[in-house]
Amino acid sequence: MSEETNKEIVLILTKYLKITGNIGMLPGVRLTDYMNETKDFIAVTGAEVVDRVSGKKVMAGGFLNVQRSHIEVVMPAHLEIID
Repeated sequence: MSEETNKEIVLILTKYLKITGNIGMLPGVRLTDYMNETKDFIAVTGAEVVDRVSGKKVMAGGFLNVQRSHIEVVMPAHLEIID
């Protein structure tokens, strides 16, 4: 049986990278709950990876596994980052 998932567009910051893309979450699940329940990696689809220092695009692809222990910040992509 297949459960329907919603795609949440997120921004993930690691020490060196800024990653934007989609994560699949069950309807009604908050991003905080998703992160608390996830294991070692989170799957990101439609990913774009940018170097945080140079601002250069490092890669883009249909699928990327991000190691949870490297994540410093994860938030909905529509929130604004103010330098």
